[in-house]
Amino acid sequence: MSVPNLRARLLVALTATAALVLTGCADRSGGGAAAGDDFPTGTITMFTPTSAGGATDLTARTLATEMEADLGTSVVVDNRPGGSGSVGMAHLAGLAPDGYSIAVLPVEVSMLGHQGYDTDPADYDFLGQANTQPGTVAVPASSPYTTLDELLAAAGAEPGRVTVSNAGPGSSWEAASKELARTAGVEFQGVPFDGGAPAVAAAVGGQVDAVVAGIGETAPAHDDGRLRVLAVFTPERAPALPDVPTATELGHDVVTGSWAVLAAPAGLPAEVRDRLEAAVRTAVDAEGYRELITSGGNLVEYRSAADTTAFVQEEHQRFGELAEAGQ
Repeated sequence: MSVPNLRARLLVALTATAALVLTGCADRSGGGAAAGDDFPTGTITMFTPTSAGGATDLTARTLATEMEADLGTSVVVDNRPGGSGSVGMAHLAGLAPDGYSIAVLPVEVSMLGHQGYDTDPADYDFLGQANTQPGTVAVPASSPYTTLDELLAAAGAEPGRVTVSNAGPGSSWEAASKELARTAGVEFQGVPFDGGAPAVAAAVGGQVDAVVAGIGETAPAHDDGRLRVLAVFTPERAPALPDVPTATELGHDVVTGSWAVLAAPAGLPAEVRDRLEAAVRTAVDAEGYRELITSGGNLVEYRSAADTTAFVQEEHQRFGELAEAGQ
């Protein structure tokens, strides 16, 4: 065989070998497009648009642990707080839809677009719902108001006099407070705080007439006598407060709360989306996750990817209508 022909054959063989090596590296990188049954082949990052230590962060870390076992790969949590959650949500939306970047997103994903932020549910492929935190309205233990109707009657008699604390501008609890006032035809004086915990503390201390906050924050204070929860914003009575009526029972059609869903950048390959959806379902069903959520008075509430997508769109429309109504 001539030298030129030998060199040509060696060049072809080396080129083919290099292509195989590069293909194998790409498959293990975890950063490129995922391929069907091979997914996942690398680390998955689970973002949260909140600081470490909060309820959303704890939900994410527990789900990440459960999903690791199911997916057979590492799932690491990356906190991206700021801008009422818009910073983390925008970061996720700008990443490749390959399945290696997912997130636990709170209810604000359906709200922020109506508040001037460049965030829209259409930016994401939703993988499932993980939980719900029912809303509540509560008063200090020393309050003269022993029922929701008494509180609303006072607000109706003197519009703007009854003070109601909430978790701050743009929060789900501010929206719930306004929805209750609108439904009852009364006017509260909203008192915003930087989060649900200080809003509840203000009510416990008697600094406000009432507070609208999540059941995980009000139920403990109700149980030890520091607060009196007057109603929960659930379709049926909440297991954590079985003796407290729903607002609907009392004639006020307010069913609202906070929730957490899992999502990825829009455009996931179908087989990757299906694999992640199955992992989310397994994680939500895990005993460790259920114990975490229910111990705080919250509800484990799973929805499929399709049902979650429809639910978030409905919530987005509802919050838009509230915004247009000036509520």
